[in-house]
Amino acid sequence: MHAFSFSAVLAALACALGGAPSFAQIAPKAPESATLKANAAMARALPFANRQDFEDAMRGFIGTVPDAAVPGAGPRPAWSMKPYDFLKANEAADTVNPSLWRQAQLNAIHGLFKVTDRVYQVRGFDIANMTIVEGDNSLIVIDPLLTAETARAALALYRQHRPKKPVGTVIYTHGHADHFGGVKGVVSEDDVAAGKVQVIAPSGFMETAVAENILAGNAMSRRSQYQFGTLLPPGVRGQVDTGLGKALARGTITLIAPTSTIEKATEQRTIDGVEIVFQLVPGSEAPSEMLMYLPQFRVLNMAEDVTHNMHNLYTIRGAEVRDGNLWARYIDQARVAFGEKTDVLIAQHHWPTTGRDRIVDLLKKQRDMYKFINDQSLRLLNHGYTAADIAETLRMPASLEQEWSARGYYGTLRHNAKAVYQKYLGWYDANPANLNPLPPVDHAKKTVEYMGGADAVIARAREDFRQGEFRWVASAMSQVVYADPANRAARELGADALEQLGYQSEAGTWRSAYLVGAMELRNGVPKIPGASSSNADTLKAVSNDLFFDFLGVRLDAAKAEGKAMVINWHFTDSNQKFVLTLENSALTHVAGLQASGADATVTLGRATLDAITLKQTTFPEAVQSGLVKIEGNRAKLGELLSMLDTFEPMFPVVEPRKQAARSQDQPKNQ
Repeated sequence: MHAFSFSAVLAALACALGGAPSFAQIAPKAPESATLKANAAMARALPFANRQDFEDAMRGFIGTVPDAAVPGAGPRPAWSMKPYDFLKANEAADTVNPSLWRQAQLNAIHGLFKVTDRVYQVRGFDIANMTIVEGDNSLIVIDPLLTAETARAALALYRQHRPKKPVGTVIYTHGHADHFGGVKGVVSEDDVAAGKVQVIAPSGFMETAVAENILAGNAMSRRSQYQFGTLLPPGVRGQVDTGLGKALARGTITLIAPTSTIEKATEQRTIDGVEIVFQLVPGSEAPSEMLMYLPQFRVLNMAEDVTHNMHNLYTIRGAEVRDGNLWARYIDQARVAFGEKTDVLIAQHHWPTTGRDRIVDLLKKQRDMYKFINDQSLRLLNHGYTAADIAETLRMPASLEQEWSARGYYGTLRHNAKAVYQKYLGWYDANPANLNPLPPVDHAKKTVEYMGGADAVIARAREDFRQGEFRWVASAMSQVVYADPANRAARELGADALEQLGYQSEAGTWRSAYLVGAMELRNGVPKIPGASSSNADTLKAVSNDLFFDFLGVRLDAAKAEGKAMVINWHFTDSNQKFVLTLENSALTHVAGLQASGADATVTLGRATLDAITLKQTTFPEAVQSGLVKIEGNRAKLGELLSMLDTFEPMFPVVEPRKQAARSQDQPKNQ
């Protein structure tokens, strides 16, 4: 899944529903005739009579608990499938794309499943799967879900039906939180420290698990609410599915550092009598990721590189673009090395595929899907097509269009094609008119003025809405809202258009984004408390280098204007030393040095810095208690801290900020 920003933040935000909005709540509306027609056309276009995936999803079912219910720390459950009972209806609701409805039904199947002898999966107890391999004397747990609560429940379900062996090994396939966050639900940190449990991860896991989204984490977390629909209630006019899994669990995100990492491109290990061949696939679905083959059981685990949908080359919460060409190459390497020796293919999302011919076919089609998107997008951009042109032009080949596993439930062809353009050419389309356009609010005001004013725009947009031109209406009303956020008619019509687009969307992520946008246009940004992805577990994974990088991101340049200082830092636990320099409104640092003549030298343990970050104490309190020693000009540290910015977690998305954040004023035509 995707990186750290959607972990604790989203789980916490999902618990915070009920905050008072800016406006009176307006309920979702019924589908328009154009939406009914679009969804009916989708129902005719795809092979819904093919029920193979449902057979595969139920194969090996052993048992479950009612509604997959997992209690939470408070009154709300950490997980429950009960709110999704509406998916038991055979026919798709008229407010849900029928293809997404089918995927949502598959993702609603939950319980303990036997993959083959000694290999089991718990599915439907979180957005991801937990895979359990029975060693000779202990259990090997692969990817302990997103939260400790759901991981603990998944392991308990397994132990209801299988021998109660201890967990001896935890394996993280990659550094996204839904694949490691529940680790303390299956093992304790003390047992890992004592050597009773080993934790194995791919090379670079710790760096990428936390760092991928830390520097832009606040923005990614807010955008993730749109991608995953965490502020939407489940229902036929609300959140239905993410495409990759049902939803994000609520609960406690934990992290235990690996005791061992896989460093070679292909590496074979025997763990408690179980032979595992690891294949590193960095830069595919995650910066640090690995696949694994279990030859004794003829099981191939493709982690998150092969799932039963099109994945993201670009994830709409925001992240670095992934390399479709490289992704396809890794899949083909796995096919060549293991395909003919595999009887069951599993992944850490969705359901298994059985039979060598079907497995090889799936691997080929997933390989070709990512290669097609990469190569054909490059072909078109070399013809001079822009990203928007490519997204509008490109169509999947007929041989893949009817494949359920290639449908865009999570990633989509449109935004993945734009991702390829971004990877190779960036944001600029080479048209000089787009090199330095007006900022959004100024652009919107001029656009609305040119179109005859807000009333004229809204009147014409209402007619377009009746004609089913929802994409255009959403765009036009966005201009009016940016020009005048208080224009209720524009907000409501824009919301209506976004809602219809959501009802038509095959991608769970697009549906959620459209419906959250509609909700916030109607009701305002929810007034809920901010949440942080930082906790005692995750902060320990943040290197001192990354900590100082993030301080640089938080520096308010206007407050730092004309100021200069040098501060030495000495961490007593690791004996690491840094020089932190403020000059030219930029904060830089050098590791391994101490500056002579520094304004101040700060000596402390990393645990103390973490406690200050978590607001468990303050610098003055830590100094008073002797946990922090400051030599030189103490006022300099206070001055630096006073320049650090704080970020608003719930910033506006579908309307402009009240005040644009500009470091300096510039002439409009510059």
